[in-house]
Amino acid sequence: MDLRKITDDFTVSPQIEASDIPAIVAAGFRSILCNRPDGEEVTQCCFDDVSEAAANAGLEVRSVPITSGVVTPDDLKAFNAALDEMPRPVLAYCRSGTRCTMLWTIAQYGQVEPEEILTLTGQAGYDMSGILRQLSQS
Repeated sequence: MDLRKITDDFTVSPQIEASDIPAIVAAGFRSILCNRPDGEEVTQCCFDDVSEAAANAGLEVRSVPITSGVVTPDDLKAFNAALDEMPRPVLAYCRSGTRCTMLWTIAQYGQVEPEEILTLTGQAGYDMSGILRQLSQS
């Protein structure tokens, strides 16, 4: 498991497995947010397996699946609702963590200074400069 902290309340990760849930609980997470659709890869752990293990461990779980490279206004609304409603800290996962970080960046744009977004996401290993450039032009 490769946990990449963005803020104290939001961490991203590449794909997790149901077997990772005890370590996620031990790390202090209270919620898991899946941003990956089932079936992107043949060997990918399905959301239902993660969800069942997480719920059995007392975590809140939600799925807001995002097709890679395509974020609709409804997707962003569902992502924001999940962050607003889920107990923190939240662990969000997708294939590599990039999608989750991109969604967080879009959600924070206008509330957090772009330089701080770049610093926080960069420390986690993600370059969101392209997304921020696109947002500033819209």
